[in-house]
Amino acid sequence: MSLIEKLTPEQEALIPVYREKWQKIALSTEQIDREKAAEVVKAAYTAINKQDPEIIFCESPYAGLKIIYQKLPNLSFDNLEFLSLNDKIYGYITANLTNKDRELSHQINTQIFRQLTIFEPSFAPQEYILKDKFPNQPKFNIYLGDRLWLNFQSLANRCCHVDFYVTVLNYYYSKKRWETLQSLSRFCGWLSPFEKFCIICDRPLHLRFDNENRLHAEGEPAIEFTDGYSLYSYHGVTLPEKYGKIHPQQWQAEWLLSEENAELRRVLIQGIGYVRICQELQAIELDIWQEYTLLKIDADVDGEAIYLLKMTCPSTGFIHVLRVPPNMNSAREAILWVNWGVDPETFGVQT
Repeated sequence: MSLIEKLTPEQEALIPVYREKWQKIALSTEQIDREKAAEVVKAAYTAINKQDPEIIFCESPYAGLKIIYQKLPNLSFDNLEFLSLNDKIYGYITANLTNKDRELSHQINTQIFRQLTIFEPSFAPQEYILKDKFPNQPKFNIYLGDRLWLNFQSLANRCCHVDFYVTVLNYYYSKKRWETLQSLSRFCGWLSPFEKFCIICDRPLHLRFDNENRLHAEGEPAIEFTDGYSLYSYHGVTLPEKYGKIHPQQWQAEWLLSEENAELRRVLIQGIGYVRICQELQAIELDIWQEYTLLKIDADVDGEAIYLLKMTCPSTGFIHVLRVPPNMNSAREAILWVNWGVDPETFGVQT
């Protein structure tokens, strides 16, 4: 068996073509054909030697979770492996590719996998979101929300890899499995398969992302479903509605004083910006050196004291603020840290 250590220029040129092809499918907001979706799911059950399930359609993952908890009120981690068929279905359709004549080097495999991975945004709400929606569910049941769904975005990712290996690199892959995998990705939204029933959730009406393909929207939902269920997200971090429905320019620094979730505090700080935080929370001046000021904000904001270096441009008056380590004792020491150890005295012009 020969070892392939480099793709040909023609093969490399096809990577973005396959990424774009499956990214378009992964981002589709076209409503599913329910008859076709049911047919595809039944075929997947047949493939793993299971009887046809009862097919239940819903318009959002939230509606689907309500159905699941109604039908399986005692669902938990202990019995999940016997109820949910996610792993079995996904394992069947994503079996290893094989090539008897050639083998790709680990480096090339890694390169292809990285470049062909479209994205895998988290479409599942965080635990604090689910807790608001399901206040009577035990905490461990709430945590199941993410595992219960087989979403078409992750399937599209896998399709992108398989398509390239089979079509471009001539790897062997079971025709039946490949057809099943493509069909689930193309014709279904989210799936939550169980022994006797399968929930099929429609695709969302709207999906919004930032330039790094992370779920993101400002003052509006990042994901919206036809039944009105929405999820808010800021650069990939799921937000409670109380923050998400408000544009970051209108976020208030005082929210930091009562927000207990560290990740949400980080997002609030990122969205509000240190300049506004300094102004609204009345940061304490610790030291001044030329146009630099070392500031401190109380520990209640971020779990520990926040130390900031405020820099004021002498010609324009523009203010820029950077966070610095809490062991800074002077503005000059802070500017030394910001400039990677270069003493500001050595600068001909302060900027």
